[in-house]
Amino acid sequence: MRTSLKLMTLLFAIALISCGGKEEKKKESFSYEKKTPKTETSTKKEEVVTASKRVDMSTKGVGPITSITLDAAIDQGMADHGAEVYKKMCTACHRADKKFIGPAPTGILERRTPEWIMNMILNPEQMVKEDALAKELLIEFNGSPMANQNLTEEEARAVLEYFRTLK
Repeated sequence: MRTSLKLMTLLFAIALISCGGKEEKKKESFSYEKKTPKTETSTKKEEVVTASKRVDMSTKGVGPITSITLDAAIDQGMADHGAEVYKKMCTACHRADKKFIGPAPTGILERRTPEWIMNMILNPEQMVKEDALAKELLIEFNGSPMANQNLTEEEARAVLEYFRTLK
């Protein structure tokens, strides 16, 4: 008798809990009235090109490099040295072919001048303060500034040569 009483109380409590708290959803009523179509205003959104994809071949940046001449042929020995430097110093924030903490260097020479790239490698703090494009990149990459790796000009030039091999 006690077990059946406990069982009945339990079932009653479950029934009360399961029935409570339901909200009736209002059903849409059927109508013969003709609804007026909503007119959508078509405004063309101007396509915004991010700083990392924008092409700017006129700016040389701020820093020690004012002019650099690249040979038509890639110096493979220098590029290999640049790949080693890049792997050791840059891969914490950059991936060669995809956006990571910083932009991907693949195709960078199609978007930036060699001088700008070298100045960004050698002088990132001043570039972020004084170069408009570097400021935009800082904003695009969530305020993550490029760390100064204190590379020599020769190492930075080797990294630039490595970037020439990335297609």
